Amino acid sequence: MNINKNMKYLIGCLLIQWITVTAFAQQYKATDEGSSVKFRIKNFGIETGGSFTGLQGTISFDPNNLSKDSIDLSVDAASVNTDNNMRDNHLKKEEYFDVQNYPRIRFVSTAVTVDKNAHFTAVGQLTIKNTTREVTVPFTAVPKDSGYIFTGELKLNRKDYKVGGSSTISNALTVQFTVFGKRQQ
Repeated sequence: MNINKNMKYLIGCLLIQWITVTAFAQQYKATDEGSSVKFRIKNFGIETGGSFTGLQGTISFDPNNLSKDSIDLSVDAASVNTDNNMRDNHLKKEEYFDVQNYPRIRFVSTAVTVDKNAHFTAVGQLTIKNTTREVTVPFTAVPKDSGYIFTGELKLNRKDYKVGGSSTISNALTVQFTVFGKRQQ
C-alpha cells in the first residue's frame, strides 16, 4: 500500500512537471542576435534602405495550435541606420519617426493562421509614432536551436503612419524581417 501511495505521488509530480514544461514550451523571446529588421524605399527613384535594432518582445508559437499563438514585438526607433549619419539624424526628428516622443515601433498580433503550404500569416496592429493600423504579415517559421527563425516581408505606405512630409522619397516601402525567437526557460 505504501508503494502505491509513492507511485501516485511520483506520477502526480511527473504530470505536474510535464504540464508546466508543455505550457511554457511555446514561449519564445525575440533576440537581436540572429535577427534583423530592414526596410527598402526609393529616394529620387533610387532604391535605398536601412535597418533597426533593439528588437524586443515575445512570441507564443505552436504551429499545431494557432489559436493560442501571439506576437508582440518592437524595435528601437532611434536605432534607424541607413549608413548615413546625417540622414539617420533627420529620420529621428519629429517629421519622420519622432523618436523623442515615440521611442518604439511595435507590432501586436490579433490572429495567426496557416495555409495548406505551411505559410503563416499574422494579422495585427502596427504602431509607428502615434498611429496604429491593422496589417497582415506573411511569414515562415523554421525550427532552430531550441527556438524558431521567423522570416517575412510586408509592404507599407509611410504616409499611413505620418512618417515624412512631401519629399523625394516614395510613399511605398518594404519591410523585411528575420526574428530569432529563443525558447524561454
